Amino acid sequence: MASHCNYSLLLLAVFAVQASVSAPPLQLHFYAQSCPRAETIVRRVVQHRAAQDRSVLPALIRLQFHDCFVRGCDGSVLIDSAGGSVSEKDAAPNLTLRMLDVIDDVKAALETACPGVVSCADIIGLAARDAAAMAGRVRYQLPTGRRDGTVSSAAEVHLPSPSVSFADALSAFSNIGLDVVDLTTLLGSHTMGFCHCVFVTDRLYDFKRTGTPDQTMDAGLRASLQGSCPPHTVTPQNESRDAIIPMNLLAPHGPFRLDNSFYRSVLAGKAVLQIDQELASDGKARLIATKFAVGPRKFRKQFARSMVKLASVHVLTGEQGEVRLNCRKVNS
Repeated sequence: MASHCNYSLLLLAVFAVQASVSAPPLQLHFYAQSCPRAETIVRRVVQHRAAQDRSVLPALIRLQFHDCFVRGCDGSVLIDSAGGSVSEKDAAPNLTLRMLDVIDDVKAALETACPGVVSCADIIGLAARDAAAMAGRVRYQLPTGRRDGTVSSAAEVHLPSPSVSFADALSAFSNIGLDVVDLTTLLGSHTMGFCHCVFVTDRLYDFKRTGTPDQTMDAGLRASLQGSCPPHTVTPQNESRDAIIPMNLLAPHGPFRLDNSFYRSVLAGKAVLQIDQELASDGKARLIATKFAVGPRKFRKQFARSMVKLASVHVLTGEQGEVRLNCRKVNS
């Protein structure tokens, strides 16, 4: 029995070594030899599309979150449903994802330059990085070398909703290795873009089924939002056609600039989404928000750190997964 146990332990040790060899860490400039212009190509495509439509920028940052929160940063959110298999893309929380065709454009350009080399997972991360730089001068180096996943299931999509409590949001972030600093920081991206009325109607009319609005919302903000969002029922099937409102009505530079104005909205009780306003209810998160509200450089620096951390969640490397030739479907 003892020799059998020792043999089993030896096998486990061998497997552990093999795993460590086959799954190397991400690294800066991973494509320096295999596709030297990879990062330049990504940046140029994003710049070109953003010049046509600035809403590309928040959409690409949001896409990284939606990808990395399910099965890790493996590009599985890009896979189309096929046959009887419903992919992540068609799960209710992902129906409002936009600008996926930007990733298609980047992939097409990369396949022309370096066929079968750059993963869709890395494209998402690099595109989000470039979007952050263009939207708010948030600049950072991103380690690359991710591989693409081959599984995508709508049943696995369990993203924290915009109406979730702060405690539940923090728990969801903790489950993927992120902390209160990351949560508070990454929610700062809600200074950009638009959201659908369905995500705020409960705060406006029937907060937590009390029959009254959310009393933590500024009265002026509530009146303004009620003018744009009448009480009605929205289902996942028509959610993408629901009316939209700016994520941050106090953004001084409009809806496509990544800055620290979000935190001033939170501290003033003027955050649109419940989860955003909940930052003011937690002592540590409120302290972070207060620092960011008066320190734009601190916000940019931490946003860069948290984006790198997010992009490193449960990645596939080495021989794991594959490099998809088409981001919308696994290789045959």
